[in-house]
Formats: sequence, C-alpha cells, structure tokens
Amino acid sequence: MAKPVTRFVCQACGAPHPKWQGRCDACGEWNTLSEETSEARGPGPAAKAGGGRRVEFVGLKGRSAPPQRILTGIAELDRVLGGGMVPASAVLVGGDPGIGKSTILLQAAARIASSGRRALYISGEEAVEQVRLRAARLGLTDSPLGLAAATSLRDIVASLEGETDVALVIIDSIQTVWLDALDSAPGTVSQVRSCAAELIRLAKARGFAIVLVGHVTKEGTLAGPRVLEHMVDATLYFEGDRGHQFRILRAVKNRYGATDEIGVFEMTERGLVEVANPSALFLAERRGNVSGSAVFAGIEGTRPVLVEVQCLLSPSSGGSPRRQVVGWDSGRLAMLLAVLETRCGLGVGMNDVYLNVAGGLRIAEPAADLAVAAALVSAATDRPTDPGAVYFGEVGLSGEVRQVSQTESRMREAQKLGFTAATLPRRVARGSAPPAAVPGLKLTETGHLADLVAIFAAKTVKKKGEGATASPAPAPTPASSSAP
Repeated sequence: MAKPVTRFVCQACGAPHPKWQGRCDACGEWNTLSEETSEARGPGPAAKAGGGRRVEFVGLKGRSAPPQRILTGIAELDRVLGGGMVPASAVLVGGDPGIGKSTILLQAAARIASSGRRALYISGEEAVEQVRLRAARLGLTDSPLGLAAATSLRDIVASLEGETDVALVIIDSIQTVWLDALDSAPGTVSQVRSCAAELIRLAKARGFAIVLVGHVTKEGTLAGPRVLEHMVDATLYFEGDRGHQFRILRAVKNRYGATDEIGVFEMTERGLVEVANPSALFLAERRGNVSGSAVFAGIEGTRPVLVEVQCLLSPSSGGSPRRQVVGWDSGRLAMLLAVLETRCGLGVGMNDVYLNVAGGLRIAEPAADLAVAAALVSAATDRPTDPGAVYFGEVGLSGEVRQVSQTESRMREAQKLGFTAATLPRRVARGSAPPAAVPGLKLTETGHLADLVAIFAAKTVKKKGEGATASPAPAPTPASSSAP
C-alpha cells in the first residue's frame, strides 16, 4: 500500500511545495502555504494502469444546433450568461460577503422552479430555516424549489444521482464542501479542486446546469482562482459596495457568451431588482454646472453605458501628492497627468488628485481616457464641461487621441438620454468616412489633448491658494495637425 505524501500547497494559486516557507514562489503571496496529505502513486507510467478506448477524430466542418438555454426569468442575469443557463454547464459566482450572491441565485432558482423545471438549492453555510427566512423576505415561499443543507460530497453526489429531470443545482458554497478521502481541511485547494471536479463531472454526465458559489480573498479575488476558473464554463463576479444600492454582475469568462458583459441590479427590501436602463440611473443625481465632472460614453460587453467621471484637485499638504482613484486604473491616471503636464503644459503635479466613477461601476476600457482628461482639465481650470456633452477616446503618450470601437452605439445611447454633443477622436486619415450622423448630436473631433486644453484655457480661472494653472496650449504636434 502506498505511503501518504505530505506536501504544502499554496491556497492562493494551488502551487505545491516540498516544505513550508513564508512566501509562495509561484504567485508571490505570503503565508498562504497549507499542509496537505495525499496518497503517493505506485511506480510505472499511468498508461499501464488500465486500457483506454479509441477516440474518434472529426473535421472542423459540420453542423451543430446551438445549446438550448434555461431562462432564469431575470433579464439582467440572462444577459450576463449569454442568454440563460446552458444544460450540463458549470458557472462560478464570486463576490464579497453580503453583496447579494445567495440572494440573486435563490431568486433565479425559485423562478426556474416555478416555470416547471426541477431546481435544487444546496446550502453548506446556512441551515434550512435560515434560507427559508430569506425566501419569505423575498416572497418566494410558494416556489417548488428543492432545498437542502449538506457539506459532505458523498451525501451530495448520492442525493443528486437519485434525482431525475434536474435542470439546475446551486452549491452555496464550494468552499464548505468536503471529501472525507482527503485529510486536508474544507476550503483548501485540494478539497476545492476535488469536490468541484466531481460535481462538474456529475453535472455534465446527468445534463443539469450547476452553479458554484465561491468565496473571495481579502484582495477581492476568488479563493484558489486558477483552480476554479479553469474548471468551469463561466465565471461571474459581483462588484459594488455593500453600502451602495447598485450591484454589478460582470462576466469575466464565458464559453457560451460574450465576456465583460454586465448586469446592473438595485438592492431593495424585496431582493435584487434588475435595472433596465443603467445609464439613466448612473446619471440621475448628476449636477450639470460643476467643474471637474465629465460624462463618459462607454461599452460594457455589448451594452453602451453612460457614467459620470468626477475629479477633484486640492493643494497638497506637503510631501508626495496623493492620487486616490475609485473605479478606474490608477496607472492610467498617472499616465494622463504626465501627458497633460508634458505635452499640454497643464501643471497639476503639486496637487492632490481624487478621481471617482459615480455609481459604483468600474471602468476598464482605454476609451475613458478622454473623459478623465476632460474632468482633470475642468477641475484644474475651474471651468465646467458642457453639461450636454459626452466624451470618449483613448489617449497616447504623445497626447494624440486614438480611435475606439463601437462609436455609433455610444453616440446613439447619448442621444437617447438627451445629450446634444459628443467629443470623440478625429478620423484616422484624410478622406476617411466620418462617423455616422446621429440626429440632434453635434460632433467635435479631437486629434490631440492640446485641442481639449485650449477650449478650457480660453479664460483661465485660477483657484485661490492652488498651484494648478492652465497655460495656453502649445501648438499641436505633427501627428495631430492633420485636418479632416
């Protein structure tokens, strides 16, 4: 009989180590190694352990019907999933504690069960009575949803194998499920990998969709991210603050739909309510005639979304100026400040810079550069932007404004919400086709950030006690001097 082998596995990335050490060599995290025991394999190659069957190879050309979706009844969730749940698929849902993972999944499972399909909810963190209290608060007690509380993988697998016509199974959460064949504690990489692999195998064999709820680390990433994300078909993250009314569900991986798709929800007393028009909600509390504010026309997945970018400059109290960013990349903010100061003569280096994306949305696309630059210049010159204008465009290190994709979708969303102007990148070459005209929307093409600074620097207003000045913009560089 093979002797058990003791090794130390990183709980952040799953990398094994022969002995304990303070820092993981694979991911660089500290104090993440945990001792785990497994049985050693016998000598000889694995191919001699048993015979295999011949695999049939087919060509690339062929027809296959699209997978039949299971609609959850929640339009925003179906959008993020790519049109609904796919049978025999595995979905991983992560997010901070209390952000609404269990709430949205309980609502979706109850609606699927009410539509005539068999749905099961297995809770490993809460007792049955606790889940029933949440269902009563959400008004879901009349749904024929199957509910159970279990943490043993053997019990869960035996129960699922005894069920018939199951469409959806929810495991809340995968870190609480344990297999008695492993000596490691529940939640470790070995337990999570083994339990998730067995549940996914069973789901694909029986043809039901399975949803795994995953815990997150203090950095906001899924515990054992590479272990789980590579095993599932789709990975969804809940974003937002528990103190904020908005919740954003983002798909970072989806084998059956678009990635970076988002669904917007509002937390209410009756659970999570979908928001059909998030742009209007993000801009509902916007004040027009305030400096340091600009509206960005962005694209999240396949949906155009308008959000307000806010910027505030204040005199530095001494030492290194602060750069505080919420909802955007702090590295891109540092780059924009350097470009504005070096290429456009806008001195903001001795000021504290605070940047915020209103509404709790996190922006990742480079097209937000021009909107952030407009908010920075507006705050530095104390001149508000046009309240009826939107901005989008990528900024390069030489100050040029580069083209972005889906220009027409951004402008149509702005026109639908009542905006009258759009500042966008200049078309690439002389004689190229201009952007598609949108009725009631005035277009301003910008080839260089100096053109944007010149608009605000026409009548410079210097704040009392601040060192931020906006000198007249220098002559455009040759790359931006080509007229359309």
